[in-house]
Amino acid sequence: MGIVIPIILVTFCSLVIWRSVDGFTVASDYLGRNLSDGVKGATINAIASSMPELFTTMFFLFFLDDIEGFSGGIGTTAGSAIFNAMIIPAIAILSVIYSGVTNHVEVSKKVVLRDGIALIVTEFILIVLISGHKLEWWHGMVLMLMYAVYITYMLTSMTKVESVDSHEYNAQMDGDSGVKSNRSLIEHGLRLDLESLIIGKKQIKGSNAWPLLITSTLTIAVSCYLLVLACEWIGSKSYHVPYFGYFDGLDIPILFVALIIASMASSIPDTIISMKDAKKGNYDDAVSNALGSNMFDICFALGFPLFLYTIINGPIEMTPEIIDMSGELRVLLWLLTVVVFLIFYLGKYMGKTKAFGLLGIYLLFGAYVVGLSLDHPIAIATSEALRDMLHTINGFFY
Repeated sequence: MGIVIPIILVTFCSLVIWRSVDGFTVASDYLGRNLSDGVKGATINAIASSMPELFTTMFFLFFLDDIEGFSGGIGTTAGSAIFNAMIIPAIAILSVIYSGVTNHVEVSKKVVLRDGIALIVTEFILIVLISGHKLEWWHGMVLMLMYAVYITYMLTSMTKVESVDSHEYNAQMDGDSGVKSNRSLIEHGLRLDLESLIIGKKQIKGSNAWPLLITSTLTIAVSCYLLVLACEWIGSKSYHVPYFGYFDGLDIPILFVALIIASMASSIPDTIISMKDAKKGNYDDAVSNALGSNMFDICFALGFPLFLYTIINGPIEMTPEIIDMSGELRVLLWLLTVVVFLIFYLGKYMGKTKAFGLLGIYLLFGAYVVGLSLDHPIAIATSEALRDMLHTINGFFY
């Protein structure tokens, strides 16, 4: 029973996040209608769909506080980045192949190079940046500035596209979607159909697109708070549920819980948006959303909560155990990103073989995390190798 309650809560949070995705997908699609292919995926879609990671990291830091909160935050952002890089492209590719849309997916090499190299460089900087014994406000500031540089480059270098006004956009959407639902407001509320609640049968425009995006984001924020609570229960030796009493958890570090459970639950928006982009034929957006989301996760979803927390509460003192565990994770994230980049870049197409290969790599990652939590010899040996690599890298800078 001790695990059942938080698992039910995680499932509920995932469903709410999933239902809320449609609302901000509609809003972000409208707001980014004049961005070129690939740029919209890496900016508007990536930021909107990565709100769960931002809020989850924020709640981990401020709810669990200090070291434990940082462990949960970096576990969520790193785990989500690995999920985004492997599971999302794989599912997007397989969904269009098995639905008969195409036999393979061709992604722009320019998009892969642009986002892939930016991500590899950013993750390497992350390895070096937060390897000390203390985390301060400027660490978060540096991460946010890196994202600002990335966004500035994206917007200034994108190919100019023909501007689409609201009337043209709505005419196109009406042709694609057909008749809107006639359900009552209560039904829309129970189904968490935020688009119908806020926009209804009106045409979408700036005055209702932004409220839709904000409402969707706030709904996800509440879900993320409950998600953090559930993760804390799972990792605890025992926990208390109001009106129900005390229950036993798994008594494992919150880092491991966040790496798998929090990251998967918070990555649902990225998965759904990329699948929809792929089915529309927007393959560049599908891939750049996944890679761009990782840029947002690492630079802003981790950087902003870290900056805010340390400004309010002062520096975070890192224990040797957390330094090693988080450092190993950052090195593993960097290595996996390099592998995924090569899978994307080498070869002309992305087909079933590459998609299943990405799924296989993620399963190995999951097995490693579980094995490490159970002190499996192979996982421990891998952890020691990653730690040696971390010390070698930091030896050049410290």
